Amino acid sequence: MLISDVLHSKGHDVVEVHPTDTVREAVRKLAAHRIGAVVVEDQWMKPVGIFSERDLVNALADRGAAVLDLPVKDLMSAPIVSCSSSDRIDAALAMMTLGRIRHLPVIDSGVLKGIVSIGDLVKHRLDEKELEASVLLEISRMRG
Repeated sequence: MLISDVLHSKGHDVVEVHPTDTVREAVRKLAAHRIGAVVVEDQWMKPVGIFSERDLVNALADRGAAVLDLPVKDLMSAPIVSCSSSDRIDAALAMMTLGRIRHLPVIDSGVLKGIVSIGDLVKHRLDEKELEASVLLEISRMRG
């Protein structure tokens, strides 16, 4: 299964912020959309980083509530780690595990096509395994 299969079922919507937006603005977007990360795009709409709940928590632990007034560029994770829509789900999961990241922007030829979370990929893999088990059960019943 490919990342494009995940995007086909979950959609291509991505919530973005700009590097100069405040952390407070980014956090509001996280809360409003009930998501764990936003992609940071420059003025040419090119992804330059990602800002996640983890970035916020680490900054709050280090510097306190004053981080809410900082620009996102001061806390975002960069350079951006991404995948393409033609990548296999297991390869993306391995990349996320090794990089200890939970969100992976999907970029094809420099264009942001979507974002997948580790939860999206695990759900897709579980659905795939459930289908396989169902097919095997049906085959065993036909032979039984």
